Amino acid sequence: MHSGGPRVADYLVDSLAALGIEHVFGVGGANIEDLYDAAHHSGRVTPVVAKHEFAAACMAEGNHRTGGGPGVVMTTSGAGAMNLVPGVSEAYAARVPLIALVGQPPRALDGRGAFQDSSGRSGALDAAELFGSISRFCARVDNPGDTDELLAAAVDATRGPRGGPAVLLLPKDVQQAPAEGLRPLLDLLPARDTPAAAQRGAAAALLTAEAAGGADIVLIAGDGVAHQGARGELARLAGLLDATVAVTPEGKDAFDNHDPRYIGVTGAIGHPTVLRGIEKAAVCVLVGTRLGVMARAGLDLALADTPLVAFDPEPPFPEPREGGRPALHVDGDLGIELHALNEELAALPGRSGKPRYASEGPEYLMLPPADTTGVRLVDAVRAIETAVPEDATVVSDAGNASAAAIHYLPTPRRGNYVIAMGMGGMGHSFGAGIGAAFATGRRVYVLSGDGGFYAHGMELHTAVEYGLPVTFVIFDNSAHGMCVTREQLFYDGSYSYNSFKPADITAGARAMFPSLTAVEATTAEQLRDTLLSTNATAGPALVGVRCDPDDMPPFTPFLQLLDSRSTHTSGAPHVHPAAPVG
Repeated sequence: MHSGGPRVADYLVDSLAALGIEHVFGVGGANIEDLYDAAHHSGRVTPVVAKHEFAAACMAEGNHRTGGGPGVVMTTSGAGAMNLVPGVSEAYAARVPLIALVGQPPRALDGRGAFQDSSGRSGALDAAELFGSISRFCARVDNPGDTDELLAAAVDATRGPRGGPAVLLLPKDVQQAPAEGLRPLLDLLPARDTPAAAQRGAAAALLTAEAAGGADIVLIAGDGVAHQGARGELARLAGLLDATVAVTPEGKDAFDNHDPRYIGVTGAIGHPTVLRGIEKAAVCVLVGTRLGVMARAGLDLALADTPLVAFDPEPPFPEPREGGRPALHVDGDLGIELHALNEELAALPGRSGKPRYASEGPEYLMLPPADTTGVRLVDAVRAIETAVPEDATVVSDAGNASAAAIHYLPTPRRGNYVIAMGMGGMGHSFGAGIGAAFATGRRVYVLSGDGGFYAHGMELHTAVEYGLPVTFVIFDNSAHGMCVTREQLFYDGSYSYNSFKPADITAGARAMFPSLTAVEATTAEQLRDTLLSTNATAGPALVGVRCDPDDMPPFTPFLQLLDSRSTHTSGAPHVHPAAPVG
């Protein structure tokens, strides 16, 4: 037990508490145990121990995406630090505020063959160089007296429009050193500079003119809207511009999916209504997204002919056609810039805020008929839609299950939607769902294939241990389903490296965790009824759904290829309008 005055470890934990952080996620070990000890004695921050460091980082990300504050992960040195790399990489690519506190061997052993040495000395791996390449800020704390300034710099790097992960490497003896002379963190955080964006005036003038003239305007919202707390300003902007709104796959919860203005998801897993909206628009406004390849697939030609206004820290990826009008890029704080634009638009006459569009919602891709041996993806997702609570968080994993959920499942009216589209790590959903449950205290739906379960599904144990309200829906097709589809479409389907021997995941989970509700659904109706019953339980549940790897996901490149090989189609994917689910 710790005795004596406060240590650097105590200072770090107290500083996290001062930021309003309630939970930190990680995996213990010798070179991080002093921080866990400090958290225990503080009584203000609760450590949550995961089964794997990647999952711990995902928990921190999910906690941020549904709670608002920066996520925090604490891991030990060596393999613990290396296992953290894909999680920090996801946060970097997705611009998620994340603070990683990573233990290191004592300084006296640097470069002397210490176990798990990553000081960069005498041929040892250099953790500072490694993490420095995947973070907004990385520093090794070699002097205990520098802890306050380095922590302040790390926290500041997570904030604002260009925020992301920050990493502090903490030798064990530094954690144990007296915290003498360290200043309160909140006194050291700089005030955020909010100068007027250079292009704001030009963007406001263009949009004001188009709005006054009654032109069609389409907004495309990304996950930056949620990261920067700008959902309210986005909704107000849509009303003032009388615009329709699309969302990127990773930004599904940026705008109400049930709003009459909503026209669907962009990109490879998106809805044809978005393309038609861009084609008839006089201007397209990107908000909180650069519109990477997955988010703009199939839209490049339309975007090249449409004037763009982009509100984001970094410039958009779409390029205008030669001789076309270049994008107006507004790179300031998203909330501030949108608020300033909204104030100007609000002064225009006739801004009713009522949509001119008699929209019936997005149109869905029509999948080819399939003689499947299990529940079809579309039927499973529509069953989930009837059961998911309106205030729930949905967390979707990679692969066929993700494509179906993105395309067919609207974000719950008062909930959130989380998906990893930065690095797209398989199994991300298990940790992210657990982090979301800690942040909201409400039901979370984790949607994953069996491939994702095999990657990081043992975080199920963490949900059971903490009694979290998480429903894990496992789409079990004994395969990496999307990879099997690629083998069939692009490599003649004469072999498969991505099919598994069948396993009974539901029975296995039930045997491992007797207190867990674990049920296998063999029909869409049974899936719906089982989910409705699990909503009323306090703790976690697992529901397995038997699917077929040959079931085609709603993925435009696949469907276009099928159409191009058919002699009786036009070459474009079939669509059908939204229909009520009952």
